[in-house]
Amino acid sequence: MSQSAIMEDRQYLTFMLGDEVFAMDIDSVREVLEFTSVTRVPRVPEYMRGVINLRGNVVPVLDLRLKLGMTKTENSVNTCVIITEVTVEGELVVLGALADSVREVMDIEAASIEAVPKIGTKLNTAFLKGMGKRGNEFVMILDLDRVFNADEAALVRDMGFAEAEPPAKTAPPETAMAETAMARQGVMAAV
Repeated sequence: MSQSAIMEDRQYLTFMLGDEVFAMDIDSVREVLEFTSVTRVPRVPEYMRGVINLRGNVVPVLDLRLKLGMTKTENSVNTCVIITEVTVEGELVVLGALADSVREVMDIEAASIEAVPKIGTKLNTAFLKGMGKRGNEFVMILDLDRVFNADEAALVRDMGFAEAEPPAKTAPPETAMAETAMARQGVMAAV
């Protein structure tokens, strides 16, 4: 990806996968949920962890760590599901992206985003838009529309997860993250 591909300053939701900081465009995020349980679906790729019930809608959950060639996400008190909207072959798909933890919503200036290096990364860089810089920290910016290839898009479509019309977003990610943090504090206080 060339640096000119991201032409404007944007907001990104940052999250952790292992020890690395990743980000996704805030416009593709519907909400952030605390991880509870996922119903496994037989005969799907390993990175498709299963489905969840989101207010009466079935949403597939994808393990981003596995999809990016990392080890499987382990469940912890900080594990969360980021509900996202992606466009696959012209169809809107809602899916949950499993992450180790969510950090914050941050502004990243277009001038602070560099092309993805070709050498020295253990990750499949085809899913990255660029590398954002914030102080001395690098943030890997995911291109969610590239997470699925055509065969995987057909799988999601055949399972009935593509949407004709996206439902309205429930709460801004900042609000959902704050509510999740408060709920976790309540759980921690009860322990």
